[in-house]
Amino acid sequence: MTIDQLTALEPACSREAALALFDSLAPVPATQLGGRWHGRELATGHPLDGLLVASGWYGKQFDGVDSVHPLLFRGPAGDVFAVDPQRVPLGLVGKVPSKIVDRGRGLLAVLKPALRARGYRARLRAVEHRGVVTTAMVYDHLPIIDVFRRVDDDTVMGLMDYRNFPEPYFFVLVRDNPHDGARLAD
Repeated sequence: MTIDQLTALEPACSREAALALFDSLAPVPATQLGGRWHGRELATGHPLDGLLVASGWYGKQFDGVDSVHPLLFRGPAGDVFAVDPQRVPLGLVGKVPSKIVDRGRGLLAVLKPALRARGYRARLRAVEHRGVVTTAMVYDHLPIIDVFRRVDDDTVMGLMDYRNFPEPYFFVLVRDNPHDGARLAD
């Protein structure tokens, strides 16, 4: 039933509807988040809506509680690589339309050496958020915490709590097929 509730909200809904679903979901233990996950946004009118997808955002990869790639991007050639969140110009959110970001996506192949993460950039921790203790991803160098709730065994709903935005940004992660050999591009 829960996956149906999530599907009913996609691709866009109100912030209140997203919060209501998020609050109804069970916590997710860190042990259930292993591997690579493909992301998509749940648009609620947030300034980030459309920007991550337009920029080539792929998802996240959890290799251990202290070994997390918080931002994976897909390059023009289809390669998936980890991006250092400190190199993403979050200060431009709300100032650059997603159509322009989408046009610049082709530059990912050129920008990849400068954007690429050299090591993990986040950790998983149990955090109390909205009255529930669940797993959250804490960024190493940014005031961002992504809080997760379980939709089903292979789907989680995420809420990005970023100090610089008063409202949360919502996204959905779906586990990649573990038999695909989730290897990051060099």
